[in-house]
Amino acid sequence: MRVYLLVLLVAAVVTYLLSGLARRLAFRYNAVAMVRDRDVHTRPIPYFGGISMWFGLTAALLVASTLPWLGGFPQVNHDAQAILLAGGLICAVGVLDDMFELNALAKVAGQLLAAGVVVLNGVKIYWIPLPDTIISLDDGSSIVVTLVMIFVTVNAINLIDGLDGLAAGVVAIGASAFFIYAYWLSWEQELVRATAASLITVATVGIALGFLPYNIHPARMFMGDSGSMLLGFLLATSTISLTGQLDPSRLNAFGLGAWGAYLPLLLPLAAMALPFGDLVLAYVRRTLAGKLWYQADKQHLHHRMLNLGHSHRRAVGLLWLWSAVIAYGVVLVGFAPPWVTAVVLVGGLALAAFLTWGKRSTKVSAADD
Repeated sequence: MRVYLLVLLVAAVVTYLLSGLARRLAFRYNAVAMVRDRDVHTRPIPYFGGISMWFGLTAALLVASTLPWLGGFPQVNHDAQAILLAGGLICAVGVLDDMFELNALAKVAGQLLAAGVVVLNGVKIYWIPLPDTIISLDDGSSIVVTLVMIFVTVNAINLIDGLDGLAAGVVAIGASAFFIYAYWLSWEQELVRATAASLITVATVGIALGFLPYNIHPARMFMGDSGSMLLGFLLATSTISLTGQLDPSRLNAFGLGAWGAYLPLLLPLAAMALPFGDLVLAYVRRTLAGKLWYQADKQHLHHRMLNLGHSHRRAVGLLWLWSAVIAYGVVLVGFAPPWVTAVVLVGGLALAAFLTWGKRSTKVSAADD
């Protein structure tokens, strides 16, 4: 565990230190978010947060590869290097979009190209747990399912990146929940605790936390598509990597409970419940309105929170709370007694609901403008 904490610290510190430089580069190359009708910021904000994140990830994985424990497992290093390379590719696509506003087709092509890199390196979904059975995927099905999962996750995080600190916080919460699951699972099954899934997720938490001081309201810089697509890509690939390193037939054993076999499928959905929910709602809403799925509007979850009367910071905090309750609640389903899970889930959901729809702020302070 101490090694993973070191990786998290390196990722956070390097990301934080490089964010100032990335901010200056964004101003120099005019990669700036201008104010649009659907935006909530009121002044131009520089992009390029994704650049500092990718270098923070690179530093963290480089340190991990030199450590006697993590560096001694070829499979971990192989998957981590493939994800780092493909992450750099999708980050570069995001940088181009931040600078030149690529069309939807170009962005999708870049996302699928990055997904193809990890698939060619063997980072793909090998099995899917379902009630009473576990489906082993053939090569063709494995590739298709992997590409779809990466594409959906990348765009889900991209869509929810609408308030200062929202996407970074949601990803940090979701990735930390998945890290706990991956680490705890390896411990319960008496497996080697060094997995690419644990390494990538803890590094993802680090780069998200390292960027937050620049991105929390009022933001000094945005992550841009370079950051949101990178974070979505890391969440997806860390989940995918885990399926290639575990024996699915053993997931019901070692005290994981009746839901143990389904957690690899449920937890990614729970960790990204808000982004996934927002993506589905946006697709349905825009389709019913006769629009294409990627045509922007101002009806996302974060917009609705503001419409309820919440301030910018309170809206972000509440969405973080919803993410934490759902993600950590599902982790407890597999590892805690049922009564503990029920108390935490019911209590957490009730608290989140009360704070969301109960007494709301009616005035926005100057700091939240």
